[in-house]
Amino acid sequence: MKEIERIKELINESDAIVIGAGAGLSTAAGFEYGGSYFLENFPDIYKKYGYTDMYSAGFHPFLTSEERWGYWCRFIYLQRYKEGAKPLYKKLYEMIKDKNYFVITTNVDHQFQLSGFSKDRLFYTQGDYGLFQCSKPCHQKTYDNKEQIMEMIHSLKEGLIPASLIPKCPICGEEMTMNLRSDDNFVEDEGWHTASHNYEKFLSENKNKKILFLELGVGWNTPAIIKYPFMRMTHYFKNAFYVCINKGFNRIPEIINDKSIVLNADINVLMND
Repeated sequence: MKEIERIKELINESDAIVIGAGAGLSTAAGFEYGGSYFLENFPDIYKKYGYTDMYSAGFHPFLTSEERWGYWCRFIYLQRYKEGAKPLYKKLYEMIKDKNYFVITTNVDHQFQLSGFSKDRLFYTQGDYGLFQCSKPCHQKTYDNKEQIMEMIHSLKEGLIPASLIPKCPICGEEMTMNLRSDDNFVEDEGWHTASHNYEKFLSENKNKKILFLELGVGWNTPAIIKYPFMRMTHYFKNAFYVCINKGFNRIPEIINDKSIVLNADINVLMND
């Protein structure tokens, strides 16, 4: 495919690369959320409520904290801790590790760091499954949750965790929640603000260079975070080029047609030799 060869040329020739990653990248990497995978790991949720995928079940109004965390500890374990780095992410890292790069992503599965990407070159805008925060929230701080999640997993019985394992805020005593952006209670901690600053600094330092905006698996749920800014910067930065690879509907403004490649394709095609 000539477009793929051109994209690889752009990656090699660019002075700076900004990767924008959405849920489609993790889907292409092999993460599963429904079907037999869901039934295998959440048979109680299917039997009791009829859900067949993790995303839909996550919105269920569980009546007790023991059941809610019985669901979410499994969700977090499967998506954050069980498998480690996926081959697609590792291939992407090998492709750009020696380049001047930065990553902005709405994904919360930690795959970039697991695959070797530098923490100083990552901006997780929507949080991380590996972090807890106060549900209130009474303060702007997050907490690593691996030890607690593993303890919940090992203590799980009939879809419930013991009441003693319900995570509580160390400051106010309220129940903790995941550090995932879903409402105005999302905690933007010191690490979040540092990453945001690093991203803006990278853009400022490289905007006049030959810069490639490489958008992978970004749909239209939250286009204002990655998609629209990438298009806008491609237009205003003289030496910028925009690449979008995503399965499904894609569109770009005519004004950047000559500075763009848009592919309705599986992201894995980029990693094939």
